[in-house]
This record gives sequence, C-alpha cells and structure tokens, in this order.
Amino acid sequence: MLGLHVYVMKQHRENEQHGPLAAARRVVIKIGTNVVTGGTSEFSTAQVEPLARSMARLKREGRQVVLISSGAVGLGAGRLKLDRARLRDLATRQACAAVGQSLLMRAYEQLFGAQDVAIAQVLLTEDDFMDWRRHLNLRRTIEKLLKLGVLPIINENDTVSTVELEYAKSEGANRTFGDNDRLAALVMSKLDADALIILTNVDGLLHRTPNRDGKSASDEVFEVVPLVTEINASVRSMAQGYTAGGRGGMTTKLEAAALAMQTGGLAVIANGTKSDTLDRLFAGEEIGTAFVSGARLKGKRRWIAYAAGVRGRLVVNAGARAAIMQGKASLLASGVVRVEDKFESLDVVSIVDSNGREFARGMANCNSTEAEKLIRSQVASAASKRNEAKARVLVTRNNIVLVDN
Repeated sequence: MLGLHVYVMKQHRENEQHGPLAAARRVVIKIGTNVVTGGTSEFSTAQVEPLARSMARLKREGRQVVLISSGAVGLGAGRLKLDRARLRDLATRQACAAVGQSLLMRAYEQLFGAQDVAIAQVLLTEDDFMDWRRHLNLRRTIEKLLKLGVLPIINENDTVSTVELEYAKSEGANRTFGDNDRLAALVMSKLDADALIILTNVDGLLHRTPNRDGKSASDEVFEVVPLVTEINASVRSMAQGYTAGGRGGMTTKLEAAALAMQTGGLAVIANGTKSDTLDRLFAGEEIGTAFVSGARLKGKRRWIAYAAGVRGRLVVNAGARAAIMQGKASLLASGVVRVEDKFESLDVVSIVDSNGREFARGMANCNSTEAEKLIRSQVASAASKRNEAKARVLVTRNNIVLVDN
C-alpha cells in the first residue's frame, strides 16, 4: 500500500483528472529549466516551439494563458561562458539572470510572434506578494494584459531579488517564493486561475515498484502516479533531491501542487520535453500526475492564507485561540501574549499558540510597535474600554484565515 489517495478505477480517475482541466478557462503553465534549455546552456527551440504552438492553440480556443518560465540564469551563464562552479556566487548568478532574461524574451518573442501572439514580460519580487496594495496593482495589470489578448511571461526579478537565487533554504523560514514552481502556484492563486500545469523533464510523480524475484535495483520499474488527492508523507517520500540544471526537483513541484490544492485548484505535473504534452492533456488523455482537492478560497482570504509573505508573529493565549478557532472572534490585544518580529499595518502576520504552533494568519490593523503598546496598556474604566474597543482589535475576524498544521 502506498498510503496515497489514488483512484483505482480508470474511468473515475479520468473524470477527476481531466474534467476540470478540459473546462479550465484560465491556465498557468510553468516551464522548467531542463525543458527550456534541453539540458544545455542554450535555448532549446526544438523543445519549446511545440509548447508555444500548443499555448497559442489554447488561446485561440478562448482560454487565458499565463507562462512562468525558468532558464534565465542558465542562458546567461551560457552566453558568458561560465561553468556551474562560478554560479555559486550570488552576484554572478544575478549577472547571469540579467543577461539571460533578454535572451529568454527574445526567443519567446520569435516563437510566439510566429503564432501571432503578443507577449509581455512581468518580473516579480517578494514585495509584490507581501504587500496587499502591490498585490492588487499587479493583479489589475495582468488582468488587463489578459483582456487585451496578451500572454504574460513571468519570472522572479533575480537582478534585485535574491530569494530564488539562494540555494540554501532555512528550515521553517517564512518565505514568499524561492523557486519558479512555487512562484507559479502563487501566480495561479493570485489570479484565481483554474489550473496549474508544471512541465518538467519527467512524466510526473513516479512510484517505485518493489523488487520481485530477486531482481537488482537496476531492474526496478517506476510508474507514474496518475492522481493524488492528498499530499502526505508517503507522497513526499517519492520526491527527493534536486534536478541537474534546475533548483526545484520534484520536492518543490509537490509544494506548488499542495498550494494549488489548498486554494481549490487543479495542478498537473507532466513531461514538457514531449512535443504533444499540452495537446494531449487538454484533449483529455491520462498523462502526468494530477493533484485535485476541494474547497476554494477567494480574494483577500486566499491572499492571506497562501499568497503572502508572513512578516511577524502574534503569540496568543488559550482563550484567544479558542475564540478564533470557533470562527466567531477577532483577535484583541488582551488575547496576545507577545509580539515577535516587526511588521507594518496591513502586513500578514502568523497567529500562533503558546507552543509556537501556527493555527491562523491575518492582516494586522496596526504595526508591531503599536501592537506592543496596546498589549501593555491598561484601561482604567469600563467606559474607556468600550471607547477603545475598536482600537484594541489587532486583527479583525474577516481578515483571519485558519491554516492547516
């Protein structure tokens, strides 16, 4: 037993996997480095051109397509004739990204221009996801591009943002995104897209078939898991390590799929090195691994829960936790034990219990300094308390979202 929530009956599996995809009107497609470059230091027209034709076809069918593309650092390193050892230096990777972005967009302009599809480059940083106002501005811009029939091509602005370029990841650190897989899932969430398709150089999430009859490890067979409805420890154990040339590997693709599932969308991991992958997916064929979930958060609540950086933490007492978990209460200063880290008004903060376990997130009504003052303040009379009740609400109820542990 795999411990996976995987459907066995083929017809049921096809309905679950491809019904939502066939109906998807807004799709985010992420192309990995190994697809973009074909494992070399140059743009692989042979691999990307069929995908561009498929995306143009999707647009002609009336769908809106957003492309997240990796490959800038690799292309820049190739143009500058730098080996991988040189890329350990952050400034060098940023320089490669700056050179590679122009090469990447030039190649896409040629491919999509041949399909009569206008493109636009959108470079993002952490703050575009952390700040609510910038979130709204970015969304309005991309919405307008899509209405104009433009295909946005999105990447992290590596020349000024170092999050994605930092190979080492701190365990448990609050980070907005550190790879294009997660970036793609956040863009999907931000735009209320129906589906996220991650194109890589493998056929999907692979399950290792146990050895039988004394066969050696080299005789092991790997099978594609067609459908996942819960990402648990068994699923995560299938994704280990990083891929050569890229920074993600299957682990970050699972993280992206989990985020897509948590926001109620469909995610598919499939092989982008095969020229007909997108056509076959939207034709309803059973290829790749589909990740399907249930409830769908929208608007501000979705941004708070999944598509925002967390600036600080509010440690609350048992009473405040119970009131929030019951779904009826705002977070008052009287329920906060202490403030950890700095944050500004309208920043998303983590709400944790006395043991440090996060159970909710919310948009702060004030900055951390003001919050600390409110927690320390003692109001003398009942009348004063009533007058200052509104001021003592650190996070209002409609700006709080419960999170799964």
